[in-house]
Amino acid sequence: MSATDMNIDQLKRLKHNPNQEPVVMLNLLKFKPDGGFESYKKYIQEANRFIEGVGGKLIYLGKPGELLNGSEIWDLLMLVQYPSRADFLKMANDPEYNKIHIYREEALEKAVLYATDRIKYRELIEPQVTGEN
Repeated sequence: MSATDMNIDQLKRLKHNPNQEPVVMLNLLKFKPDGGFESYKKYIQEANRFIEGVGGKLIYLGKPGELLNGSEIWDLLMLVQYPSRADFLKMANDPEYNKIHIYREEALEKAVLYATDRIKYRELIEPQVTGEN
């Protein structure tokens, strides 16, 4: 498996996840040194219509700066929100989208793509009530 190949087990989990809430996809991207950034620009220009076509939207695009923890250096960080996992999968399985996906493959040396769910701050800090005494 290359650094940009899909993790099939996790893709199956995503497909069968019953959560129908919006999902934010975290993208961490490292471009190939020779023309990777240019290929990615072609990809993102074309991909935007597919993202919007399923109700998705780019919510953050940033260039990572100072790495204060860890050792992996990334060229671009992107957050894309989709109405649901099913909408993301609808886009990912669109034959027309897959025609332009080659630009992404040509562009990337490595990538992380994480499906994330919004949680409320209170859910993080408050103790869980289990109903046990």
